[in-house]
Amino acid sequence: MENDPSRQRQSISLTAVAKGLENMGADFLESLEEGQLPGSDLSATEIRSNWSEAAPKPFSRWRNLQPALRARSFCREHMQLFQWISTGLLCTAFAAFLLVACLLDFQRALALFVLTCVVLTFLGHRLLKRLLGPKLSRFLKPQDHPRLLLWFKRGLALAAFLGLVLWLSLDTSRRPEQLVSFAGICVFIALLFACSKHHCAVSWRAVSWGLGLQFVLGLLVIRTEPGFIAFQWLGEQIQIFLSYTEAGSSFVFGEALVKDVFAFQVLPIIVFFSCVMSVLYHVGLMQWVILKIAWLMQVTMDTTATETLSVAGNIFVSQTEAPLLIRPYLADMTLSEVHVVMTGGYATIAGSLLGAYISFGIDATSLIAASVMAAPCALALSKLVYPEVEESKFRREEGMKLTYGDAQNLIEAASTGAAISVKVVANIAANLIAFLAVLDFINAALSWLGDMVDVQGLSFQVICSYILRPVAFLMGVAWEDCPVVAELLGIKLFLNEFVAYQELSKYKQRRLAGVEEWVGDRKQWISVRAEVLTTFALCGFANFSSIGIMLGGLTSMVPQRKSDFSQIVLRALFTGACVSLVNACMAGILYVPRGAEVDCMSLLNMTLSSSSFEIYQCCREAFQSINPEFSPEALDNCCRFYNHTICA
Repeated sequence: MENDPSRQRQSISLTAVAKGLENMGADFLESLEEGQLPGSDLSATEIRSNWSEAAPKPFSRWRNLQPALRARSFCREHMQLFQWISTGLLCTAFAAFLLVACLLDFQRALALFVLTCVVLTFLGHRLLKRLLGPKLSRFLKPQDHPRLLLWFKRGLALAAFLGLVLWLSLDTSRRPEQLVSFAGICVFIALLFACSKHHCAVSWRAVSWGLGLQFVLGLLVIRTEPGFIAFQWLGEQIQIFLSYTEAGSSFVFGEALVKDVFAFQVLPIIVFFSCVMSVLYHVGLMQWVILKIAWLMQVTMDTTATETLSVAGNIFVSQTEAPLLIRPYLADMTLSEVHVVMTGGYATIAGSLLGAYISFGIDATSLIAASVMAAPCALALSKLVYPEVEESKFRREEGMKLTYGDAQNLIEAASTGAAISVKVVANIAANLIAFLAVLDFINAALSWLGDMVDVQGLSFQVICSYILRPVAFLMGVAWEDCPVVAELLGIKLFLNEFVAYQELSKYKQRRLAGVEEWVGDRKQWISVRAEVLTTFALCGFANFSSIGIMLGGLTSMVPQRKSDFSQIVLRALFTGACVSLVNACMAGILYVPRGAEVDCMSLLNMTLSSSSFEIYQCCREAFQSINPEFSPEALDNCCRFYNHTICA
């Protein structure tokens, strides 16, 4: 029985089954294409000749498979040609679509036109770099002129310093409050230098270039009209994009809960944004953007590849996700590089939370600008506080690779992103419940203690408003707004930025609703300038509750360096908090009021159904006006919303 040939032909090898299911048909076709039969060392020609002696008919089925094999071989040989043809057809179709859209309504198609120009610019730069990169690098590389290069750098630094002094003297002549913000930057930098680990090893090139990049980015976004319009448009598009969350939230929770309950209104945005970010990482778009930003900071500030990539990644992801970009290199990074990683995490916020803060009503343009400007500033101030004194292994980015995740396709990437966000949402909800409850308990305890010594209204916010009031003033906030801003800074530092942004949104909503500015001795809202500077100052994870998150995330990746992480985490937290404050000071230097002036005479003579910030400003002007410029109808409209002695 063991030598029975029929039994031998029916036996099946389990080797392939043990390794997983395979496509037997594909293996059979490949073996025929190579001229071999499966399980045989003889070629198909030899076997056919041997069988032809024993059988009168040839094996005609093999001949029927020959056209399919030839077609498959032809496709393999001309695969690149087919790809070029497909790409050309798609580009032609897109160009025709863009042309038709521009001809029909150019204003409507302007966004698509601008995005197309940006993509073409980067593709052209990539092509030129591939063709002319080596020649340009040899041409620009200094040869035998080190002294000339040194004097060129000194001349460039002197020109930048004189330009800054001239610009400040001319620009602040109309708005002296900008000088306060400039003085704030000087104070914070002096304080950080006093706390530096190695004073003599500070790389002033990294510090100056980091602050310079931050200034240029702020100048582009805040001061120039094209940059402001571009970021304003980007913020509006993000708001529209986030509004699509309502479709899923309303289906799961119902429209009533989504409109009225905070948890069902804001937290699903984090799920949606996390899903989108996961898809963008899977296709490689986020890695490409991070590499470009990191390259710009690295060539100007002369920092290492690992620390620069981590800080650039913090613009889009959280303090625990950005180190994953450089996870294979964390074990060999110097203490200065680890300090940069931590500082970058504390100085920025995650992209998913950015969507939540925008849903609060926080200005999207200021949030996006703060996230981008914080990256070079974090790198600069980190090198000021903890300079590099060791020899790094990652001076260049050659050999460094960014991960694309474990997802095998877009569907899995979207599902993974949504699943990961559940932990983030649960963490936020739990922290909000705990911190708000603890804050209410602390305020009750402080009020109880204050009543014993006849101090009414003592609370955590009141204490912060006194302690942090000089810090708010150094940012460039008007003195009457400093108590409110100091309260928000204290909430952000001792609780978290989520609660602080929620409180800031309440102040903004009251201002937009035209509420009275003062109710007793309590300010109900702050100025637009104070709102913008506070938005910059709160943009970061630098709070005491984040220490455990940072240590837990890094220790799980590199357990053997737990002592190193614990040694520098407090220093990094302090540096990250100062980065946000310096960011706010930079915004204070560059901020200018925008928006057309309101014609109060025309506005107050209209039939008004509700108050607003513009109506409040016009009514205050009407109440304070000595000359009878405003008609009785205008004063009657104001008296409907606000109480004043003139109304009696």
